[in-house]
Amino acid sequence: MTRSRAHDPNVCGVTAAIAVVDGKWKTALLWLLESGPQRPGAMRRAVPGLSEKVLTQALREMADDGLVHREVYDTLPLKTEYSLTPFGRDLAEALAPLSDWGHRRIDRLTAAAKDAS
Repeated sequence: MTRSRAHDPNVCGVTAAIAVVDGKWKTALLWLLESGPQRPGAMRRAVPGLSEKVLTQALREMADDGLVHREVYDTLPLKTEYSLTPFGRDLAEALAPLSDWGHRRIDRLTAAAKDAS
């Protein structure tokens, strides 16, 4: 799905929402940021396999979409923190039922695998 779909007024709302969280890492970052402001290094350590380049790109896209706020503190060394905006919190709340459904699916698959054994 292309990023332009996130801004296309002629797509259904679900498509527009999925375009915003599309990708391997954005939902994990959204989940991390739900617990409070995070520094980029801490986010990278919390999500194995996430490179600095991809983290930076995902956070920029999420900021452009109004989901996260970037705060740079004027200290030495510079300190940067990311936090969810109210709009980002709205998205996290909207995704909660989908997350619940996903956990039920995992439980179902686990039970089916045990039954097959």
